[in-house]
Amino acid sequence: MAGPFGQSLEPMSELLFEARNLSKRYGSTTVVDDLSFGIAPGECLGVIGPNGAGKTTTIRMSLGHTVPDEGTVSALGFSMPQDALKIKAHLGVVTQFDTLDPDFSCAENLLVYGRYFGMKDAQIRERIPRLLEFAALSHKADAKPGELSGGMRRRLSLARALVNDPKLLLLDEPTTGLDPQARHLMWERLQVLLQQGKSILLTTHFMDEAERLCTRLLVLDHGKKIAEGKPRDLIAEHLEPDVVEAYGIGALDLVNSPLKSLAARVEVSGETVFFYTQDARALLEALSAYPRLRTLHRPANLEDLFLKLTGRQIREEG
Repeated sequence: MAGPFGQSLEPMSELLFEARNLSKRYGSTTVVDDLSFGIAPGECLGVIGPNGAGKTTTIRMSLGHTVPDEGTVSALGFSMPQDALKIKAHLGVVTQFDTLDPDFSCAENLLVYGRYFGMKDAQIRERIPRLLEFAALSHKADAKPGELSGGMRRRLSLARALVNDPKLLLLDEPTTGLDPQARHLMWERLQVLLQQGKSILLTTHFMDEAERLCTRLLVLDHGKKIAEGKPRDLIAEHLEPDVVEAYGIGALDLVNSPLKSLAARVEVSGETVFFYTQDARALLEALSAYPRLRTLHRPANLEDLFLKLTGRQIREEG
């Protein structure tokens, strides 16, 4: 599918966005601790981490909404926050929470938002049909946000973020609350934008989303960068290739059984035992002697990486 603003851009080698040695403290708590990262044109950088890892503060510093105590943010040859307006002219932002104007139609939301960038009405109106088509909302041009499904509202938010034809998109959990079909449609639209050469900074709690969309991942915990790299490279670096999950009656008894020796690492989450191994064949054969158990054999994935690096303990918001 064609994007809303023409053909793919020529690849560039220099960074479009760069954060260097960012730190932010609130009282005695360090929320972001000496964090550095960059984003190249056409790249999607995913930022993942548990609650309290510093993701939101990092995004706010990237947008110039929060001033770092140490470190610098630069984008498109300008510095934040000194040149915030110049940078924001080339940014598109989709926040986690809906900020659409409920009193305006879909088309009017795009028109009014474009005016914030100093765009002429004629220029915005010329772009509106392509933006609505890109968002699969051409048939909803005159509908108000309250008449749309959650997936439609998220796609309208994405279309609105594209009204100024930005070079960099900052997306804060863009598919939270969407059903699987709506998530997949949003993913398809984001892939089109990446193919156009646009860059994306994405925060997400969905590991399948991060693995599907992101060129590189930045894993944060307690404000620090604990890992960075391509998703498959990180999985290969930190995990055994095979995972066997065992659950059901008696599963927890396996933790201290002889089966433990057949795995490189064993972890427990709830009522499920996770065996991480270089080769699952011997373990699966041994588990066949436990007919009351249910098992799942699969390759290691990004969720396994996330849990190994940040822990399985649930952390509350705030």
